[in-house]
Amino acid sequence: MRVLLASAAFAVGAGQASAETLVQAMVSAYSGNPTLQAERARQRGTDELVPQALSGWRPTVNTEGSIARVWADSSGEPSSENDPKSVAIGLSQPIFRGFKTINGTKAAEANVEAGKQGLLAIEQDILFQAIQAYMNVIRDRQIVGLSQQNVGVLQKQLTAADERFKVGEITRTDVAQSRARVSGAQSSVASATATLAASVANYINIVGHKPGSLKYPKLAKLPRTLEQAQAAASEINPNILAAAYVEEASAYNIEVVKGDLLPAASLDASAQFNDNPQDGTSRSESARIEGVLTIPLYEAGRVYSSVREAKHVASQRRLEVIQAGRSVRESVSISWNNLVAAREIIRSAKEQVSAAQLALDGVRQEYFVGSRTTLDVLDAETEVVNARIALVSAERDQIVAAYQILGSIGRLTARDLSLPVEYYDADENYLNVRGKWFGTGADTIE
Repeated sequence: MRVLLASAAFAVGAGQASAETLVQAMVSAYSGNPTLQAERARQRGTDELVPQALSGWRPTVNTEGSIARVWADSSGEPSSENDPKSVAIGLSQPIFRGFKTINGTKAAEANVEAGKQGLLAIEQDILFQAIQAYMNVIRDRQIVGLSQQNVGVLQKQLTAADERFKVGEITRTDVAQSRARVSGAQSSVASATATLAASVANYINIVGHKPGSLKYPKLAKLPRTLEQAQAAASEINPNILAAAYVEEASAYNIEVVKGDLLPAASLDASAQFNDNPQDGTSRSESARIEGVLTIPLYEAGRVYSSVREAKHVASQRRLEVIQAGRSVRESVSISWNNLVAAREIIRSAKEQVSAAQLALDGVRQEYFVGSRTTLDVLDAETEVVNARIALVSAERDQIVAAYQILGSIGRLTARDLSLPVEYYDADENYLNVRGKWFGTGADTIE
């Protein structure tokens, strides 16, 4: 039955030397999809949270210089002109910031890890969209082919009805029924063609190029039971892990905010050079080094409120971890049952196609001996077409549901699928920028 359906389905795009596989489509989406590229750029920006937090350990250095032209003309005094100049440089080295740097760095690291998991979630989503787009094109091409075949069959039926009407074997009503079915079938072709065009447009949007001849993929390898799938999802699903890392970051953020209630210490140094020709000394140089201790006594209640706010946010994040786990379990269960349903529908649809075809052959024979009407034949032909379309849709749903299970678990990544592509390394940029003290250069994609 698959061969029969495919012969009608692959008329569009046929003739190319080789068919594009699902793996090739996913490789194209993984390498060039702009949504995924944008998410990678977002993650590279998130990486910068860590060096920003680590900057709390580092000194700040400032310099200030001035030069002026001064004219003075006082009553009884000779006029004067001079050019005062000054240069000053200052350094402040934090020593203790109420543990804000330590906890801020840990919060930033947790946010980076959450971002990596978010990137994996988007990667899975893009690959799943590519799978859906691929299978939608295959399905819709098959439906267009079946609809076109149906038009051809019904036109032959109409021609035969015309001939029988001319010799008086049937009535004009039979001819009108045949003609109405032809028109309806032509409308179905137009509708199916429009649906195919939309699927092709979506394929181009996700994958990045027009679909040529497509090869029907094999079913993805899955856990043996729903319980195994649920267990795996609870451990590696990126949505759960991302929520957990965000919750961890929020816990550290409480301590960061509390740091404003603790003393702060720093070592400050400064040097200054002045040159003022009007003064008697003309030039002066000075240097200063001091330890500064700041003890907050009362911050108008702002810090206390911020601490309470941070605690509520942390509580929110903990609840979101629980909800993420529930959502993932729901997704795994739904996709698993969709797969089970698709398999049952395929089995039933195959039996329906076989029975409908057998019934059509019988009705046609009975029609020629006068025991069946034209409408009976038309109805039988419609049942065959509908059964084949149902089978095509169910086979598509089976492939999509299988990959949806992998995505719900967290195994629909390029690495897990062993796609033949250079994998994006989210750690490369992070390790490159983590210890940077200077530089504004960034590898961006325009």
